[in-house]
Amino acid sequence: MTVKTGRLAPDAVRTMFDRIAPVYDVMNRAMTAGLDQRWRTETARAVVSPGDRVLDACCGTGDLAIAAQRAGGRVTGVDFSEPMLERARAKSGEVEWIQGDALALPFADGSFDAATVGFGVRNLEDLEAGLRELRRVLRPGGRVGILEITRPRGPLRPFYKLWFDGLVPLAGKLLPGGSAYTYLPASVRRFPGARELAELMQTVGFEQVDYRLFGGGIVALHSGVAA
Repeated sequence: MTVKTGRLAPDAVRTMFDRIAPVYDVMNRAMTAGLDQRWRTETARAVVSPGDRVLDACCGTGDLAIAAQRAGGRVTGVDFSEPMLERARAKSGEVEWIQGDALALPFADGSFDAATVGFGVRNLEDLEAGLRELRRVLRPGGRVGILEITRPRGPLRPFYKLWFDGLVPLAGKLLPGGSAYTYLPASVRRFPGARELAELMQTVGFEQVDYRLFGGGIVALHSGVAA
């Protein structure tokens, strides 16, 4: 089963992230009322043990990679956007930052003890292929943590629709390069729900798959163990 999560071509997605790099952190704080940093810390704590070799894929400006490093990991951050990586490098000299494609990771099988992705798998052209790559570079028994926006089903659903379909794209238009955030609502609508993502993780070879919801159900942290 191939899961296409977006309609933009890979080059178009790369160009979009190159453009929003200067406002990426500001928009993350604004969209989550500052809670995204806490969620990243929870993701790192869920899967990283001291001394682990850790991959943070789709690392963006590096906040989750740094959280994994603070949890005791020896971290490599990978992203395909060089402007994003420039900002990541300015935040930490302890993390190894590499430009690369999450669908073709430049690492041997079983290279890592843990892998994390924060708000990145939603943008992969082929979600299943991306999950298989994460599984490939993890050793058997290695842990994965995936933090991603999801669609709430409870009382927050009307607020969520107003926020992500209306206010976030509007806020993005007010910032240089932020107009690309008009892409966000559509990417979330096309992305599998929390239960479906858990099932797909099991399909590609992860066991003990579970997920927790944050922010009233607007963000999910999926975790699993490489079989």
